[in-house]
Amino acid sequence: MLKGFKEFIMRGNVVDLAVAVVIGAAFGSIVTAVVANFINPLIAAIFGKADASALFFFKINGAEFHIGNIVQAALNFLFVAAAVYFFIVMPLNKLAERRSRGQEPEPLTADQALLTEIRDLLRARQ
Repeated sequence: MLKGFKEFIMRGNVVDLAVAVVIGAAFGSIVTAVVANFINPLIAAIFGKADASALFFFKINGAEFHIGNIVQAALNFLFVAAAVYFFIVMPLNKLAERRSRGQEPEPLTADQALLTEIRDLLRARQ
């Protein structure tokens, strides 16, 4: 039983997933800081209010409806998505594009080289 557990834990995809979760959590604080300290103040400077949570509030028979909180959550999602796209995805895409221009393809890994050799041997047999 312990041998099977050890094999499961030592699989590359499990370790990669664990690293991705840890890095993702750390990266989340960077994105949150960009939204809280740049995008939200920018919105406050333009519209005069830091968020929309106080907007669209009403009561019916003692029940309180905070539609502004839903609007604010949707805006926060859009702000986080915009921050990730414009500050991370777009620059990395530009960097990858620059690397691909005028440069040779990246060298093959050991696995890729072995698979290429096997492919070439199989072609030669035919």
